[in-house]
Amino acid sequence: MEDKTESVSLPEVLSVFPLTGVLLLPGTRLPLHIFEPRYRNMVHDALEAEGVFGMIQPFVPQNDNRPQPGAERSAPELYPVGCAGHIERWEQAPDGRYMVQLRGISRFRVKEELSLERGYRRVLPDYGCFGDLEETEPGTIDRQRLTRALDSYAQGHGLAIDLGQLEPVSDADLVNFLGVAMPFHPSEKQALLEAGSVEDRQKILISLLEFDGGAAAPPNSGSRTLN
Repeated sequence: MEDKTESVSLPEVLSVFPLTGVLLLPGTRLPLHIFEPRYRNMVHDALEAEGVFGMIQPFVPQNDNRPQPGAERSAPELYPVGCAGHIERWEQAPDGRYMVQLRGISRFRVKEELSLERGYRRVLPDYGCFGDLEETEPGTIDRQRLTRALDSYAQGHGLAIDLGQLEPVSDADLVNFLGVAMPFHPSEKQALLEAGSVEDRQKILISLLEFDGGAAAPPNSGSRTLN
């Protein structure tokens, strides 16, 4: 497994990886198993440049884990907001597959989609609209209510969550981690991604946990693997 830990520059043209129900937020880490030739090309090209690509969801949920023949020729509509990540660890198997660990850097809004490059999609991103690259003071988090809602949700869904292990995690990191990890519906994941601040994201997260908003998530909504 190789590491890329040098300082990161965000590219003016961003390759994007559409994947239903998979959320990346600034500061979170996402493991990905890259199978499809077009996305192998994307990872290869990213590693030759800044080591950055974007995660973004199709507007209509897709069966990304079991793509049908001809899926590489389809171009489903994308949500307008995704998150750029840096490949901080990677390994390539002898058959060309990649295992990568992506670290979220900055959300972006799609200004324009460009032509395909070696089969994968590219966009012109606006990184400045969310302020993720700016130094900001963490907001106020109602941690007691959040953990109470999480505990209730976990019990109702048969999830094993050790709340004690979450105590050392900072408020902002906890909100982002739960947003990424919980099995919410893709549209709910998108709402968490587009929240203007960590405080706003916490409010959405608590609402989803308290009102059982993630119960209808499709089977592949939390997948980390692309076949």
